[in-house]
Amino acid sequence: MRALVSNSEIFKQSKNCFTKTALLQECYGCPPRVEYRLTDHGRRLYGIVYQMTEWGVEHMYAATRVSDIKNKTVEQLRQLKDIGVNEISLGVESGDDWTLKRINKGYTSEDILEQCHKLEEAGIAYWVTFLNGVAGREHSHEHAVGSATIFNQLKPMLVGTGGLTLFPGTPLLEEAERGEFTPLTERELMEELLTFLELLTCDCALNTHHTSSMNLTGPDFLKRKPQILEALRYGIEHFDMDELANVRNSKRTL
Repeated sequence: MRALVSNSEIFKQSKNCFTKTALLQECYGCPPRVEYRLTDHGRRLYGIVYQMTEWGVEHMYAATRVSDIKNKTVEQLRQLKDIGVNEISLGVESGDDWTLKRINKGYTSEDILEQCHKLEEAGIAYWVTFLNGVAGREHSHEHAVGSATIFNQLKPMLVGTGGLTLFPGTPLLEEAERGEFTPLTERELMEELLTFLELLTCDCALNTHHTSSMNLTGPDFLKRKPQILEALRYGIEHFDMDELANVRNSKRTL
């Protein structure tokens, strides 16, 4: 049995996490989501994870931030793995320091390396993400190159990517409307992704989000790399970019 463990909104109003999770367990057999933060300390964090193992959950996946790993030692991370947290997804988004600062991630490329190496030492598998287009046109090349350079020093089980989509009310859309941020065109998004993947040497799976222009998802990235790059080059030359833009503009949620 598997479960997603995340900073979910569904428990925000609850003072008693176990009461809520017990209700979900009664309804569904296993809680689909349990709120905890890797910034939590002591018995609360370990107690929640342990409770899920008591319900027969053998595999837990945590979606979290690089900064949430900082206050955990390697030994504490090993303890989490021992009681069932087998995978962690990190919304890294870039390995380029200018881009990380620009989008207020709160950490540097060196932090990414340090915290991911702690996960590796603890034996916890992890994902990292590349947010295609987040640096805008002016810094696109540096974002792609810097991200590949950092990711190549890691051992992720999966690299995920999606194309930046500007939704109403988001800061980047407001900046774009003021002329302070230049979003990439569909062709430019594919060209940036091509640069990133050309340089990427991680022996991992690749996942492309539904906001990507192409579905390149699959295992064994390095084995499939020549075919992936060929497909991207074909798309850059032959895809209908207006149609791709219409699809992106019609999206209302991630």
